[in-house]
Amino acid sequence: MTDPQTPDALEDVTLTELLERYAMLRDTILGLETEKEELAARIKAALQAGERAETDLYRATLKVSRRLDYPLERFREVFGDAAALEVATIDRRRADALARAGDLDGARLRDIAEVKETQALVLHPKTR
Repeated sequence: MTDPQTPDALEDVTLTELLERYAMLRDTILGLETEKEELAARIKAALQAGERAETDLYRATLKVSRRLDYPLERFREVFGDAAALEVATIDRRRADALARAGDLDGARLRDIAEVKETQALVLHPKTR
């Protein structure tokens, strides 16, 4: 296969060569993604333990995101099967909409809500 780095070079290759190149790139990307996730997990753990991580170019921090969820079993116990079926097939926004419309008791809905946190590793450029 000719030099795969230039788009024009890909015009004169066979479909098999294109597939081989695609598969190689896909496998490389998947391997890099796996390594990136493993490194991120180790860095997150260190940051959570109070360590600092930075290079000449980047400073790592944790960004905390919160998501509100309603556990299905608790929701069903409080509001019944019909309401659980209606909102479970849609999402949390539907439950909130039903509470705003007065179809569900908003206070009881808030009582069963659970906040789920996720942490994302964020790299802040040090040069701007």
